[in-house]
Amino acid sequence: MAARKKTTRAPETKEEKVQKEKVQEEKGQETTPQKASKREIPPEVIERVKKLREEIEYHNYRYYVLDSPVISDAEYDALMRELKELEAKYPELITPDSPTQRVGYPPAKEFRQVEHAEPMLSLDDAFSEEEVREFDKRVKRLLGLPEDAKIEYTVEPKMDGLAVELVYENGVFTVGSTRGDGYVGEDVTNNLKTIKSIPLRLRPLTDDAPPVPKRLDARGEVYMEKEKFKQLNEERLRRGEPPFANPRNAAAGSLRQLDPNVTAQRPLDIFFYGVGKVEGYEFKTQWEILTTLPKWGLKTNPHCRLVKGIEEAISYHHEMEKKREELPYEIDGIVIKVNDLSLWEKLGTKARSPRYALAYKFEPTQVTTQVLDIVLQVGRTGAVTPVAVLKPVKVGGVIVSRATLHNEDEIRRKDIRIGDWVLVQRAGDVIPEVVMSIKERRTGKEKPFVMPKTCPVCGSPLVRKPGEAVWRCPNKNCYAQLVRHLQHFASRNAMDIEGLGEQVAKALVDAGLVRDVGDLYYLTVEDLLQLPGFALKKAKNLYEAIQRSKKTTLARFLYALGIRHVGEVVAQILAEHFKSLDKLMNASMADLMAIPGIGPEVARSVVEFFRNERNRKTIEKLLKAGIEFEDVKEEAKEKPLKGLTFVFTGALKSMTRDEAKKKVMALGGRVASDVSRNVDYVVVGEKPGSKFQRAQRLGLKIINEDEFLKMIGEK
Repeated sequence: MAARKKTTRAPETKEEKVQKEKVQEEKGQETTPQKASKREIPPEVIERVKKLREEIEYHNYRYYVLDSPVISDAEYDALMRELKELEAKYPELITPDSPTQRVGYPPAKEFRQVEHAEPMLSLDDAFSEEEVREFDKRVKRLLGLPEDAKIEYTVEPKMDGLAVELVYENGVFTVGSTRGDGYVGEDVTNNLKTIKSIPLRLRPLTDDAPPVPKRLDARGEVYMEKEKFKQLNEERLRRGEPPFANPRNAAAGSLRQLDPNVTAQRPLDIFFYGVGKVEGYEFKTQWEILTTLPKWGLKTNPHCRLVKGIEEAISYHHEMEKKREELPYEIDGIVIKVNDLSLWEKLGTKARSPRYALAYKFEPTQVTTQVLDIVLQVGRTGAVTPVAVLKPVKVGGVIVSRATLHNEDEIRRKDIRIGDWVLVQRAGDVIPEVVMSIKERRTGKEKPFVMPKTCPVCGSPLVRKPGEAVWRCPNKNCYAQLVRHLQHFASRNAMDIEGLGEQVAKALVDAGLVRDVGDLYYLTVEDLLQLPGFALKKAKNLYEAIQRSKKTTLARFLYALGIRHVGEVVAQILAEHFKSLDKLMNASMADLMAIPGIGPEVARSVVEFFRNERNRKTIEKLLKAGIEFEDVKEEAKEKPLKGLTFVFTGALKSMTRDEAKKKVMALGGRVASDVSRNVDYVVVGEKPGSKFQRAQRLGLKIINEDEFLKMIGEK
């Protein structure tokens, strides 16, 4: 028998390697997959894949069709990620109707269908720097570029809204649709026309604007600002209607109304981020798209940026994650896109997403978890607040096990029960709160909450005044109230007693050393040595911090007293007007209401506080201990910022925001936390937030740091 001739295969070309990798990626395989065509797949894997697909399809229906999700985005992402991983490991299980192979959900039957001229694909998600760097490596591999090459990317805020496409023919808006399943969407043309920021006709608006194309399919994200969303939900709750879970669902529910008159009443807006089919003009880069659309009247996000290399894109992600709370709208990540459009075609697409773009997500600010119990928390003014004890869950980067429920009425309006699955949110440093209960997940074992009639700490009967939503403990000797009051009194913006936090406040009350805030100034080092964990150095440090706090301002002192409705700004207004604690203590309702910015609620609270004999005795004790008001001593001096209100946004180079605030107040000015028409100056530092944009819209006086330093005499 003749020997079989051995043949050799020519080495793969670069083009063949790229094509092979694309094919393998489509099948969900790694670049060097193991042979798996005839292996036996465990039955539990097959069952899990089936279960995952059913769950994801159900949640797609809730999210895309009903605009009423029953799980958070984070949970949905986890389900989709698990399915993708199983399909990557067992590519034999991939089917054409798998959720991993589709973009969204088929359009609702109530709307006319609109076919997209070019598919509106969704994006792959990344949740870590490693995944983003792997995306960059993959792009370079597919393009045949060296590993150290720096790709030019555009980076854009990932708006948390509803994706739409608007078709302009000869500059005229003719049809608008939702993303739908990526290929066919819902006709929402008339609803989109109610959004005032959408031009009905495109025209060149700048000298360098190119002619408007014969056809332009503009793609954007419809959204609702956070403050307007909050107002909408409050109105819905007043009418007994269920609240929207988040601004994204509010925007989607508003745009997908069968009656455009309903949509017209909702505060919707839009940012455009890309194009589909274009006739009569050729874009060369994504950056050109982002900078050209506004020249025709289509608004793009001002925070978009062009970067060189993936590390700059990652830095942008960190920057935007810090800035997200200042923005007036929700973003849930950033979008990274290869800038050169000619490379998009080379990179191609997968079944449901392009290879040239990636969504790099932030930590979720909303998650779902279970209410294990509802307990009561007593505040410094006696307010008794219901708090949900939660099954611990990570939200906003921290583990959360408690969330505020605000008051009894709020629990009733939202119908939150012990045992419920709920949507919880935490943004920035805000206390976690329960947004809504998920009634679809109830089993019948949930228990309605009944407000107790007595204080959970001291047992005193609770009271609720007419017109108020809050129950209060009237016992001023209540342990919980005293601890909270001590914390507030010693806080940074009040008397600023360093080292006196919650645990020390509890220890002082437990030891019987403090019965009211006045007792603080009669403590000795020997007294403090009785506290658990206090050695000589720690006792001396706290004693000295208490002594230093004796020199303060009248405004800080008033804020420290913890008068209901008297925050920092109101305290400053009162101090400026009366200039004397004695005059304020003897002021009438009429005297107080004559001051601009002081309403009847604040006036009544101030009068009641100073009429209370217990409060007057505490103030007398504080003054005898040596509390001095530095600003009162210097009231004869001219204060250059008297009567002026400032707002700060962005980072200052020469001082911290808190230091700048103190300087303004020392010179007679006020510092507001937000922008309004009552603000005289908006001081803009580096990387300003949404306050800067609102100030521009309101036409307020905007100054930079150098101009501010000149105003306060430091330059």
